[in-house]
Amino acid sequence: MKTISNIFSTIVIILTASFVSSAQTKDVKMVPSGRNAEKLVTVERLQETIEYLTDTTFGGRALGSKGATEAAFWIGRSFKNAGLMPISGKYVQSFQVGDLTGHNIMGFMPGTRSARNETYVIVCAHYDSYGVLGGKILPGADSNASGVVEMTNIMDKLKYMKELGRVYGSNIIFLATDGKEKNAAGAEAFVAKLNEGGFIDPINQKPIEARQIKNTVVLDILGATLEPIHKGRKDYLIMLGAAGDRYDLTSVNSRDDLSLDLGFDYYGSKWGTDMFRYKVGDQRVFTQNGMPCTLMTSGITRETTNKPEDDWESLNYEVFRKRVILIFHWLTKIL
Repeated sequence: MKTISNIFSTIVIILTASFVSSAQTKDVKMVPSGRNAEKLVTVERLQETIEYLTDTTFGGRALGSKGATEAAFWIGRSFKNAGLMPISGKYVQSFQVGDLTGHNIMGFMPGTRSARNETYVIVCAHYDSYGVLGGKILPGADSNASGVVEMTNIMDKLKYMKELGRVYGSNIIFLATDGKEKNAAGAEAFVAKLNEGGFIDPINQKPIEARQIKNTVVLDILGATLEPIHKGRKDYLIMLGAAGDRYDLTSVNSRDDLSLDLGFDYYGSKWGTDMFRYKVGDQRVFTQNGMPCTLMTSGITRETTNKPEDDWESLNYEVFRKRVILIFHWLTKIL
């Protein structure tokens, strides 16, 4: 026969075990899968947006033109509608290139806050093109309406996932640059102000410092499939960045419904790789200022890039959709 002491000890053990089990159950939280957001990106939506940004009313979106200003307004509205916060109280950073005024559009999506480890990831795409040359409009569908549409789709999916309860570690700055075709003037203006301490985090009200930038992801030319890495593989993507970025991209790409042909140099050319990573485009500005940078691209297309033929019909929207999904999932891994 059990003593009163033994019975009491047994009750304590049972109650303790029950409490621990209950506490553990309450601490367990389901992490929503990023696949939930994939339904937001469709071939139809991608094509519709590219058609809109390459309409003749935008006139090729040259720096300082009415069309470029209209495109900037559209991007700004997209940022506001997604709930992005202004930086230093503004969504716009204006700058001068001679007599022309350019406009960078910026939006802030906060991550988890940590006083000891406040980091930022910049997602960047230029929206300007060459406008009109020889009396013909250069629509700039692949270069670089495709990068802008990639960026806004990623933004929408990240917002959706956060609404489902997903937590991302780094703050995200979405940056649409103007003047890329004018020696990356918009990126130059952005980095100059960043280095001056001119961008204030809207949450902690402190200047954002270049040393806190974890990565700058440049999205430039992502819609066409006319320059495959390997013959017969139109479903491809080129990443130029730190070797550490490759593992996560390859991991996501292992899905049967993605499985793009990945390249980590510019068509096997060291000269081309160094050129496109360090010496041209917005990525040049970031790398030359010591900021980590990853370029995502499908490469310059000889038939269409910076030509009147770079219209919405020249893009492959099925492959473009896969690139959007792949880059989104890769980005969630590095945040």
